[in-house]
Amino acid sequence: MKGKKFKNQFILLVLVLFVMAFTACTTAPPAEVDTAALDAAKSEAANAKATADAAMAALEDAAAGDADAQAALEAQLADAQAALEEAQGAVTDAESEAAAAAEAAAAAEEVAANAEATANAVPTELDIWVMASVTEAGPPPDDWVVYDMVRDELGIDLNVVLIPPGPDGEAKLNAAAAANDLPDLMQMASASNDSRGTLFRLAELGLLAPVDDMFPLMPERTKLHYNDPQANELMKINGVQYGLAQPPSIPNRSGLVIRQDWLDNLGLEMPTTLDELFDVAVAFTEQDPDGNGVDDTFGYGVFIDGQGLGYRFDEILGAYDVPGLWAFHHPENFGLNVRNPKYPEAVAFLNQMVEAGVVDPDWPTLTKDEFRARWKQNKYGIMMEDFAALTNKSNYTPFFENQPDGRWVPVPSPEGPYGDAWLGVYNGGGSIYGVSQNAANEGKQDKIAELLEWMATDGYWIMGFGEEGVNYTINEYGDLTADGIPDPDLAYNAQAMQPPTQLRGMVFYNNEAELRARYPVYELSDELTIYPMDFLSFFQAQPWVDGQASQIILPLDNAADFERFYTEGLIQFILGQKELNEDSWAEFLAGLDSLGAAEWEAQATQTLQDAGLMD
Repeated sequence: MKGKKFKNQFILLVLVLFVMAFTACTTAPPAEVDTAALDAAKSEAANAKATADAAMAALEDAAAGDADAQAALEAQLADAQAALEEAQGAVTDAESEAAAAAEAAAAAEEVAANAEATANAVPTELDIWVMASVTEAGPPPDDWVVYDMVRDELGIDLNVVLIPPGPDGEAKLNAAAAANDLPDLMQMASASNDSRGTLFRLAELGLLAPVDDMFPLMPERTKLHYNDPQANELMKINGVQYGLAQPPSIPNRSGLVIRQDWLDNLGLEMPTTLDELFDVAVAFTEQDPDGNGVDDTFGYGVFIDGQGLGYRFDEILGAYDVPGLWAFHHPENFGLNVRNPKYPEAVAFLNQMVEAGVVDPDWPTLTKDEFRARWKQNKYGIMMEDFAALTNKSNYTPFFENQPDGRWVPVPSPEGPYGDAWLGVYNGGGSIYGVSQNAANEGKQDKIAELLEWMATDGYWIMGFGEEGVNYTINEYGDLTADGIPDPDLAYNAQAMQPPTQLRGMVFYNNEAELRARYPVYELSDELTIYPMDFLSFFQAQPWVDGQASQIILPLDNAADFERFYTEGLIQFILGQKELNEDSWAEFLAGLDSLGAAEWEAQATQTLQDAGLMD
């Protein structure tokens, strides 16, 4: 009975072994696959077969009742079982490796086919108009690595045009719009810092395409850049979105700064009130604060940057409780700040500064680049400036080279005659981009979305900081740094890298690591270490009016005419070209009303009430 039981076991075992051996010997490997593993499996199967043959002979002896053969049979059974398990494992491993090799070969063929298709495809031409991150620096060079990358990886032939900010940028957009020749993707520019108004005007002319269908094509970009529902709503007309709203820039990033070395040279204290600020400005203008024996300094440097006088006069207007265009901080008397009786007092103070000669007389026509060139050339003692434009290494170094002993330091917003000390107004809006209808008609929107997604992923570092190992390294904490690069002059934050990173505003979104990299601490000498983030923290700690609601106030239909009358009227009063008195100011306000000021105020009030932003 025992012999019969073993016989049955062996018959089953031998059948399995023969099947395994036959399978291993007859399975053909995929084309171009290394068959070494399969050969090994065949060998194992052959060994298993030999073991089975020996077991069969032992079976026959056992059947005859030979006790020794019976014991040998049991041993052969154990060997056969072990051989079977090993053969099964070898064949399984070989088949898995063969399948993986086949998959790799297929993937390689697909990659090669895609590469060939990309190489043979005609690149899509994309024209982008964007404002420079550093207006005084040039555009990306012709051999910019990004041009090659997007051509090779995305099939895009990219053409970048830097447009100026403010009125010149708006004029360029208007000229292109009049010729129906807007670029494929463009940043909105405005003479009055109302880029949303520019977007709406171009959209209502039928020159911009809806962008709603682009968001699913750029998921990472959408998550990082277009994740603010309120900002997206502000880009819509009748429920259709036309603008791509970048995250707001760092809030409250500009502030008042003063030359500490000039204060020290003249034995003056840091000013805290508007009158003290005026006295210091006079001294800086008249008492040769740099000691060069030449009358070549001005106490105050400023230029027009925004609506009306622009935000760079807000520290003066704020001392009279009237910073900016709208009285957001007085909802009970909401309207244009020029209605406030304190406004003409602030204008009179500015006229006093101009008459005293403490302000650079070119201020009404100075451009941003000219203004910044002058403070770097040691011309100004007090000014309102963006913290990065002042303290970034590429910006501060030219000033330091011209004046190694010069020291800019932040100064508190001055207190005015009524105890007010607003430094400015925070409007909160970021830059806005639009896609031309012509680009949509030519089927380019998918490519534009692909480019923007690349900027948020693979292109983020190269566009924001340059090439790793050349322009930056990553330290042991995972932070970006310029330490260890071959040529320090090519550091990501060096002046030479300003042109290659001009489009960094399109990729930055103000995460913590990014801010640490963008504004690092650095030494200019043993005596001078610059801490950019300290300036920012100081500026942000000053009193600011929350003016974010301005984003939903639509511009007047005749906004250009209103803006021109408003700005020119204020400049005439400040320069003394028009006498400032009650009658002349009333006449000025009446002129604004003739251009729709009262209706605009009523419309803005209703808009804010409807949005729940005003009781």
